[in-house]
Amino acid sequence: MQPVEAPLNPDVESIAFLLGTWRGEGDGVWPGAEPFRFREELLFENVGKAMLLYKQESFDLEDGSPLHFERGFLRVTGPGGVGLVLAHQMGAVEVAEGTVSGTVIECASTSVGLLSTAPEITELRRRIEVSDGRLSYELSMAMRDIPLTGHTTSRLEKV
Repeated sequence: MQPVEAPLNPDVESIAFLLGTWRGEGDGVWPGAEPFRFREELLFENVGKAMLLYKQESFDLEDGSPLHFERGFLRVTGPGGVGLVLAHQMGAVEVAEGTVSGTVIECASTSVGLLSTAPEITELRRRIEVSDGRLSYELSMAMRDIPLTGHTTSRLEKV
């Protein structure tokens, strides 16, 4: 069932620049592992509520195998503020808050919940910028024994 296109809720006007589907490629690094490349798609969807739906998918650039999936919500928390609530396929739930300034969003986790089988993630930070019709995305991550480290960067275009 396809939802009827909803009017934009005034509460999300400051993040409306994200709306749509973005596709492109990225690079990843992690201590002790080989650098990797991936294909990525982000979807920011309006449903008329005071939030945007968020969907992320990434696949290995060489063989197309699935790498990572996230689902969640992006909310405006006040003037210049944003909040992000995400579920990750590996068993992590992320709650993050930060800022929106023009077409730049920066946020850091305020809590990370983990299943017993999930990697021991302790912190996540994200930076999203839209400029000249392109979206750049940077993710940093910390784990119990690894300090905050740049993990992935991607460059996407709206489709």
